Amino acid sequence: MRRKGNEWKRKDTGIRDTEIKNQSVTMEFILLGLTTSTELQRLLFGVFAFIYATALASNFLLIFIICTCRKLHTPMYFLLINLSLVNVLSISVTIPKLLQTLWTHRKTISFYGCITQVYLFIWCLGTELFMLSFMAFDRYAAICHPLQYTVIMRKEVCVGIASGVWVAGLVNSAVLAGLISRLSFCNSNIINHFFCDIPPLLDLSCSDTSLNESMTFVSDLFFGIGSCALTLMSYLFILRAIFRIHSTEGKKKAFSTCSSHLIVVSFFFSSVIYTYTGKRASSDYSLDKFVSLLYSIVTPVFNPLIYSLRNKEVKEALRTITGKGRLLQRPRSAKIFYNNTAATVFRGRS
Repeated sequence: MRRKGNEWKRKDTGIRDTEIKNQSVTMEFILLGLTTSTELQRLLFGVFAFIYATALASNFLLIFIICTCRKLHTPMYFLLINLSLVNVLSISVTIPKLLQTLWTHRKTISFYGCITQVYLFIWCLGTELFMLSFMAFDRYAAICHPLQYTVIMRKEVCVGIASGVWVAGLVNSAVLAGLISRLSFCNSNIINHFFCDIPPLLDLSCSDTSLNESMTFVSDLFFGIGSCALTLMSYLFILRAIFRIHSTEGKKKAFSTCSSHLIVVSFFFSSVIYTYTGKRASSDYSLDKFVSLLYSIVTPVFNPLIYSLRNKEVKEALRTITGKGRLLQRPRSAKIFYNNTAATVFRGRS
């Protein structure tokens, strides 16, 4: 097979390029996964099954806590609900197929199944990037403009931000996945990854991928670099405002309100930017698979844990829901009541 411009021709049969593209619609891809060892695959199945269950339970629990407790009905927690929904969808795109592969040892995925996985995953990825950046903007508004915070982050603005972020991620993934579906895969159908992603598919294609690479670059600039710049600008203003606070207690309180988000942002942005903007000397995706595990599987698990374990309001709301706070308060109030009553009776008798 040889390439001549944007057209592909077979030396003997003379099959046209459109016929080759039609063949790619019915073909299956083979996901190499994380390992070929049978014993290690069994171990990984248990590990990832536990991670998946933990991610779903922790994210849905966080959503339930925020929706139940009125004290948490604020812009920050509204954005956090959307982040948890993104995390649930994101990890549900990759892990079920990975678990099936590890359990059945069947590594094939259909062409349309692969394109669907690309579409859903890129949607979640772009949405999460901008969701984290607007959460940083929310912290900027709360710390730098506390008196105008309720006006800046009013209900209409929060709903508009969340809706716009979801729609922008949807449009971006539709364009990129649509361009991927038009490519031809006539040399090999082996994907050196544990899920369908854009970089390995572009390396695998035998078509002209210049348009795909250009649109991916634009997407990286808009979602990756753009959201990262918005986040950095927000934190620069936050740091400037914190340094102007004279009291040590005030500085600690200001840092505590954004420390959890800063941990998540640093962890997530660094791994995503490396994967989608880094240049590769070869098509070896061993390191890429490890980095992909960080932002596609590890992050959805740690996000709710970081925001709950490092947040006093969430922990108080959880104690209230489970009844621990009330159970601890009722005996104390009853004890005070009985002590006062006994004291009154004793004084009357004396």
